[in-house]
Amino acid sequence: MGVRQSWKKGEPIMAEEDYKGVWVFVEQTDGEPATVSWELLSVGADLARKLDVELCTMVIGDNVEHLCQESFVYGASKVYLIDAPVFHDYRTEPYYRAVRYLIDKYKPEVVLLGSTSLGRDLTGPVATELNTGLTEGCTELDIDENRLLLQTRPAYSGNIMATIVNERARPQISTVRPRAMEVPEKDTSRTGEIVRESMDISEEDIGVKVLEVIDSSKGEAGAIDITAADIIVCAGRGIQSSENFQMIQELADELGGAVACSRAAVEDGLTPVESWVGQSGTTVRPRIYIACGVSGAIQHTAGMRDSDVIIAINYDKQAPIFEVATFGIEGDVLQVVPAITRYVRELRARK
Repeated sequence: MGVRQSWKKGEPIMAEEDYKGVWVFVEQTDGEPATVSWELLSVGADLARKLDVELCTMVIGDNVEHLCQESFVYGASKVYLIDAPVFHDYRTEPYYRAVRYLIDKYKPEVVLLGSTSLGRDLTGPVATELNTGLTEGCTELDIDENRLLLQTRPAYSGNIMATIVNERARPQISTVRPRAMEVPEKDTSRTGEIVRESMDISEEDIGVKVLEVIDSSKGEAGAIDITAADIIVCAGRGIQSSENFQMIQELADELGGAVACSRAAVEDGLTPVESWVGQSGTTVRPRIYIACGVSGAIQHTAGMRDSDVIIAINYDKQAPIFEVATFGIEGDVLQVVPAITRYVRELRARK
């Protein structure tokens, strides 16, 4: 089921011919790009082709010009660069002012950012300042016959997919969930144009100062970020209790993977909401996804169906998870998971 929303009828339509181009914001920390930025260049290339416009990136930071060449490698033809010490650490004010400056000057038609903590923090002020619309947490993007960006995201706790359209303002701004798209193939032969810009902004103009940066990418308990994990072991309602959850953690530890959960496991209080995989949770795309006691409701499979290999463990042979699984194990998850863990340990001990 889909829902189409738009601006109110009767509002003035902004001159679309003034806005051209698909832009991707390259998120970075200390010069290290977030993978979601390159994922966005994949869908951005498709949108740019349908609109017959350039695919560009915005790179903002301190000593980050190397990200321009990386942008070209992943498909961008032009990069708008603002490089200055004031942008070394991310802060909302200088970054949203820089993004607004570039958009005001060059007028892109579509602007895409990752639906990360940084992306969500940045897009609100940018959209407000530009008096335009913003769709958060998209899983699909497309272009219709009127050059409108079709922005699809889960709604009503993931029970429907809503397609949102911004008909009356530009640019059209969306954030996209990490791992919702594939990273495009690298082509090191690609080159492009770098447009260097500068702004009249200094530390004295900014009310917030960065005193210390703490890397929280592995979480408080040392857990691996599920959006970056190559191997994920997911706990469903079949785990039954928080005591049994330890076996999921043990298997993940043996495999060097991350622990995730289904919505049912969160509702039962078995796992924290941060590890929830699904339409309304997190979208993941690991090499191996092991679903333990997960029924496989559509809301869950939408968040993990693009995994390279899906291994499902469930006692119910009619469980929907088997429809998307590469390999299925019909059995009691409380017996199967410890058996797999023991086998992995034995294999590692032989090496």
